[in-house]
Amino acid sequence: MAGVLLPVCSVFFSLLLFIVYFTKKRIKILENNMYSVMVVGTVIDSIFVSILQGIVQFEISSFSEFIIYLINKFDFALLVLICNALLFYTMLITIPKFKELFKKLIIPFLVVDGITIILIFISGLSLIHSGDNYSVAGLAANVTYILCGIYLIITILTVLFNIKKVDKRHIPVFSILGIMAFLFIIYKVNPYLIVISISLTFVNYIMFFTIENPDVNHIKELNLAKDAAEKANLAKTEFLSNMSHEIRTPLNAIVGFSECMIDSKDLKETKTFAKDIVDASNNLLEIVNGILDISKIEANKMEIIPKEYNPREVFNSLSKLVKPRIGEKPVDFKMYMSPDIPGILKGDVSKVKQIVLNILTNAAKYTDKGEIIFNINCINRTDTKTCLLYISVKDTGRGIKKDDVEKLFNKFERLEEDRNTTTEGTGLGLAITKSLTEMLGGRINVFSKYGEGSTFRVYIEQEIISMDIPEGNSEEIEIDYNAHKGKRILIVDDSKINLKVAQQILKPYNLNIVTAESGFEALDLAQNQTFDLILMDIMMPKMNGVETLRRLKEMSGFDVPVVALTADAIEGTDEKYINAGFNDYLSKPIDRYLLNKVLNKFLGSK
Repeated sequence: MAGVLLPVCSVFFSLLLFIVYFTKKRIKILENNMYSVMVVGTVIDSIFVSILQGIVQFEISSFSEFIIYLINKFDFALLVLICNALLFYTMLITIPKFKELFKKLIIPFLVVDGITIILIFISGLSLIHSGDNYSVAGLAANVTYILCGIYLIITILTVLFNIKKVDKRHIPVFSILGIMAFLFIIYKVNPYLIVISISLTFVNYIMFFTIENPDVNHIKELNLAKDAAEKANLAKTEFLSNMSHEIRTPLNAIVGFSECMIDSKDLKETKTFAKDIVDASNNLLEIVNGILDISKIEANKMEIIPKEYNPREVFNSLSKLVKPRIGEKPVDFKMYMSPDIPGILKGDVSKVKQIVLNILTNAAKYTDKGEIIFNINCINRTDTKTCLLYISVKDTGRGIKKDDVEKLFNKFERLEEDRNTTTEGTGLGLAITKSLTEMLGGRINVFSKYGEGSTFRVYIEQEIISMDIPEGNSEEIEIDYNAHKGKRILIVDDSKINLKVAQQILKPYNLNIVTAESGFEALDLAQNQTFDLILMDIMMPKMNGVETLRRLKEMSGFDVPVVALTADAIEGTDEKYINAGFNDYLSKPIDRYLLNKVLNKFLGSK
């Protein structure tokens, strides 16, 4: 009965390995397929040997002897296949090019295995015993041992000839050397002790912890990360290509018309060139702002900055901004605003404006005739003091194909490039719009019929501050250039070009303008001269604008209002500089109307 113990142990441990290995998700690679053959073969071999050892415990009859011969021959065939699988596994992990040869070599090897298995089944086999111990011998056993020995020798030689490429996966191969020596000693001591099954199980266990079989979920994550990286790289390339085109287009107009202005002797023609330069510059500014916005959104650095605002004033100003974009096209622009819109709301008004302006601008771009209807409605909740703004923009433009609607809010995606080659844009506007809407806790929908038009609907909740409509005219006041005649202004900027631009913009006001190219020069001028207002650049070498302001305020009796004038135009910057001590903030490029507002505020308006 002692002879059954080792095979039964082998059955138990090989079955345990079989369950663990095959219940775990695996990568479909050739090495793992070869290992699977070994695991399955070892389980069957262990069962065969256990059955054989069980039979010989009883009296051997002619029928049981036939069963012993038959099971042994099946077991020999299994040993051939297991050793062949081990050889293939070793070659696959050792010789990189073997994967390419595998399909060519598998058939010849299987032919050799098939011929050997036929020889095993037609060759003789005899039962030998010593006391209660039984074993088999004969030509079938010899053929099996010879071919398996050849396979094992080739396996070991493959590793030895490629010893520099050896890694942890080759540990089972080296363990075979020890096992072969162990089996030889056991055979000499007790040729009837059956230890092949338990030895195979031992090798399989070592291989299980060394095979290249990472967790499939981990592989999926790596593949997803790889795909995402490749897509990001492709998007980056496309983005740079798009930006190169989109930035160069307005730059071409700015440079080209500027050169034309130099050569032009016709004042009317020069003014036309100047208008085109302004339009191209505004387009370039929109592109730069879009890039900055999408960068902030992707870096999760876009902040919600709630402020109180007059919605009527905001939406009226947006309608005025979009009308010039329609230009001479036969498009009728209509605006409807619900009378129950609250007088004062609180929310991130700059983002609300950007969302609505992006949608209106798109409608103006892609509508060549018909109408654009701008509708602002609301649902006021008095219990929570919130207002759900329901804004829709309906146009009779080109419309969007059903398959393209899902791509509409993708970054850098411009639909129907061949059809829209003359339409400016980076493909960022609607991606930014959707991101901003979701940041505000709102949602955006689009309904479109190709060739007939589109309707964009935005839902954004804002806080109600007051239902009363503020008094006063929200129309822009005409600039009075003589309001501040003779007032003294100091402009501080390290760029001579920026100083020249600021001087030219302020020239119509008939002001007394002094310039400084550094913070140090500004301090000297402020000590020796009197100014009514200082416009201060921020990013200057050696001493920046914030440090210059700090030193100005340390001067005895200094009480001149100082306004930050900077290209640092990211949202929330105005509050940052006001908190730093500046009286107000202006961004570059300088907006004439905002500049006029600042002048009126600090120099006094008529």
